[in-house]
Amino acid sequence: MKRMAWRILRAVLMALGTLVLMAGLLLLVANLWVLGQTRERIDYHLSQCHAEQVGIVFGTSHWTRSGTRNPYFEGRMSASARLLRLGRVDHLLLSGDNRTLSYNEPITMWRDLRGREVPETAMTLDYAGFSTFDTLARAKAVFGVERALLITQEWHLPRALFIAEALGIEAQGCAVKERKVKGQWRLAAREWVARLATLGDLYLWDREPYFLGPREPLVIIPQRRTTDQEGWAADTPSGEKR
Repeated sequence: MKRMAWRILRAVLMALGTLVLMAGLLLLVANLWVLGQTRERIDYHLSQCHAEQVGIVFGTSHWTRSGTRNPYFEGRMSASARLLRLGRVDHLLLSGDNRTLSYNEPITMWRDLRGREVPETAMTLDYAGFSTFDTLARAKAVFGVERALLITQEWHLPRALFIAEALGIEAQGCAVKERKVKGQWRLAAREWVARLATLGDLYLWDREPYFLGPREPLVIIPQRRTTDQEGWAADTPSGEKR
């Protein structure tokens, strides 16, 4: 009886080990595929980032759980403002989560960028960017974006670029400078899993965005720039907006 129980237990353990090995291999292959498909489209210096009319800025929380300013938010806002100054983009699509009355990523981004003297005419807010997938799907289907510069951290860009390409957006990535934070390994691990899940979203279960709504093509007003230290002046009256 004990021998039979041991044989069953050994078979179960071997099956579980095989499943774990296969899952790990699948995770590795998926990540290598996503990274390999996108690495040539990522620039790491703002002044060298590919010039596009539209820059898509992905939302994130303004604050960390410990109550300090989120360095990822700060990095994205700082880079977005400077890319406008450098003439790498003309318009920013600020896309983030706004599913509750007390949490509004697009407005927070807008206020921060206004504080950096970014003109209102250079920004459009997307209040239904609940995820990377939703942001890019809505950029294409709602705002009519065909080409874009994706502005976010290096670890996020491969997945964002992969999704953009699958949805029909010609995108380049501009890696935001970041400083190391405590517990960053957890974020990296989560991103590895998210890349695998993205393949399922795109090729297995045909994921759809949470909300689309009516089409609202962007109205892009080229900004007349002076120097990297100075502000902008729109080429058209400041009251003309979307």
